[in-house]
Amino acid sequence: MSSEFDYFGDPRFGKLFDLVLQLSTELHVSRQRLRVLEALLVRREVLGAGDVDGFDPQADEQQVLDGERDALLARLMRILTEDGPAEHPLRSQWEAALSGKSG
Repeated sequence: MSSEFDYFGDPRFGKLFDLVLQLSTELHVSRQRLRVLEALLVRREVLGAGDVDGFDPQADEQQVLDGERDALLARLMRILTEDGPAEHPLRSQWEAALSGKSG
C-alpha cells in the first residue's frame, strides 16, 4: 500500500475501510431504488402500501434472492482478500473480467 493512501498505519484497516465504504454505497443505492420502485408501484395502484414488507417468496424466487446475496458477499470478501495495491482495488479481478476470464 502506498504511504500516500495509508491513513491508518495498517493496510488491514484500509481494507476494512474500503469494505465499509462499499457496503455503504451498495446499501444507499439499493434503498433509494427500492423506495422509488415501491412508491411508483403504490402510486400506480399495482401494489398496496406495505405489500413489499409482507412478501413471502416462492422457492424459485427465494433461490434468486439467495444467489444475489451470495454474489454480494463474494464481492465484499474479495475486498478483504485481494492482494494488489490499494490504489487499484480488485485490479486482478477487473482485468480478468475485461478479458472474459473468471477472477
